[in-house]
Amino acid sequence: MGIFSRLSDIVNSNLNALLDRAEDPQKVIRLVIQEMEDTLVEVRSAAVRLIAERREVERRMAALTRDQDEWHRKAAFAVQRGREDLAKAALLAKSRASQAIAEAQGQIEAVQAAIAQQNEDVGKLQAKLDDAKAREKSIVLRQQSATTRLKVKQTLYDERVTDAFARFEQVERNLDLMEGRAEAYDLGRRPAAPTVAEEFAALEANDQVERELAELKSRIKAEEKAA
Repeated sequence: MGIFSRLSDIVNSNLNALLDRAEDPQKVIRLVIQEMEDTLVEVRSAAVRLIAERREVERRMAALTRDQDEWHRKAAFAVQRGREDLAKAALLAKSRASQAIAEAQGQIEAVQAAIAQQNEDVGKLQAKLDDAKAREKSIVLRQQSATTRLKVKQTLYDERVTDAFARFEQVERNLDLMEGRAEAYDLGRRPAAPTVAEEFAALEANDQVERELAELKSRIKAEEKAA
């Protein structure tokens, strides 16, 4: 069974209220759009039939108008020939044609009013359909965004991710322990004897310091004498 029972239900519907009550807004909006599109096709098909009916009545009225004119001509001709009986018969036929023309005109006006109403309904329905399609796009985007956020949060709180981080932390703790053990082996050990190269480097550094010290003393003495 459809969401709407009549065209007026669609035209007067409150799409916001309908979606607010829906458990699955995306599914409901898709059904609404489908019904609106189907109804739009039906209304336009009905409008085509009404237009065809109006044209048929217009053709019939044109033929009746020709008959009316012809019976008027015949009545005048009968009067000219002194045949009042034929003139009366022609005028009676003309009257019937005039009455039929009036009825046809009423039919045309009724059909035209129905076409105008359907044209207005089609405009309202098209506006509702455009609004529904815009809502559908918005709902789809929101649902995709919500799904993506949910997946991210599920990933963050996934036990597998938690276990992986726990394993990384355990590896780091093991490395810290191994490094601590390596440092512990050096605790309390006497420094190794310097190599020959290290002793020469120390001597050279000491000589350099002695030279710089002697130069500094000599410069200070010279400055004192100059003063």
